[in-house]
Amino acid sequence: MTSKWTAADIPDQSGRRVVVTGANSGLGSATARELARAGASVVIACRNVAKGEGMASGMPGEVEVRELDLADLGSVRAFAQRFAGEHGRLDVLINNAGVMAPPRRLTKDGFESQFGTNHLGHFALTGLLLAPLLAAPAPRVVTVSAGLHRIGTIKFDDLQGEHGYNNWRSYGQSKLANLMFCFELQRRARAADAKLLSLAAHPGYAATNLQFAGPAAWYERAVMTLSNNVIAQSAEMGALPTLYAATYPDLPGGSFVGPDGFMEGRGHPHIVTAAGKAYDEQAWRRLWEVSEELTGVRYEFESTPAPV
Repeated sequence: MTSKWTAADIPDQSGRRVVVTGANSGLGSATARELARAGASVVIACRNVAKGEGMASGMPGEVEVRELDLADLGSVRAFAQRFAGEHGRLDVLINNAGVMAPPRRLTKDGFESQFGTNHLGHFALTGLLLAPLLAAPAPRVVTVSAGLHRIGTIKFDDLQGEHGYNNWRSYGQSKLANLMFCFELQRRARAADAKLLSLAAHPGYAATNLQFAGPAAWYERAVMTLSNNVIAQSAEMGALPTLYAATYPDLPGGSFVGPDGFMEGRGHPHIVTAAGKAYDEQAWRRLWEVSEELTGVRYEFESTPAPV
């Protein structure tokens, strides 16, 4: 019987620098902790610096905390500029942070919060860190999606949910956008003959505070409480697909990693298949072009990203 992959199987990460967004709690903190334990130099990029520093103080190895608010493109630019000035090279970027199913609200730049934070914030961050990534010998970008990408549709005529907003469908749209971004980034990197690998992961159903930070209705919170106690796996197990995507040798670019259990809800990491709509290459390109226009970030595989 083949053994199941765990955090104990992470290869030595000494000499590698990793940025994990949203690593001040939940899946992100579990991811950062295991990478630091394996020898990586980890940057916790989070909105709440005090909370991030509290989390970092209990982690092994070299961990630093930097402010990053993905709902504010000014903050994204400031983080990327500071990182490039301090480090110059980035081996792994883990696009983990996110919000889930809140009532409709807007980011500082006027985007619907889930599409703006989960997708556009990470799209801008990755583009602005592309030069440090390409300076690394074997760079990876891991974008965390979710099983609920299956209920999402990219509504190009209403990306900001201005007409008939539904918090869960908007969450699904943002997670589908995460996958399309991952796949199109890999396509573009390959076309540019760049060494960067773009991969995606989803945690299955993991018990974290994400389930309570967004949904506002009492019945949503009641369901979350019950399912967290009865169905969910731990944040440590939920982080395994991300850790696998970030560190497993010889993974093909564009791989999507999730749990191997029933309906990918829990279990150990392996390569999974997304919903068919996630493989629509025409939609990848259209979403990319829209994202460039909205964020003002254009990816340049031979130079620093410039404003559109």
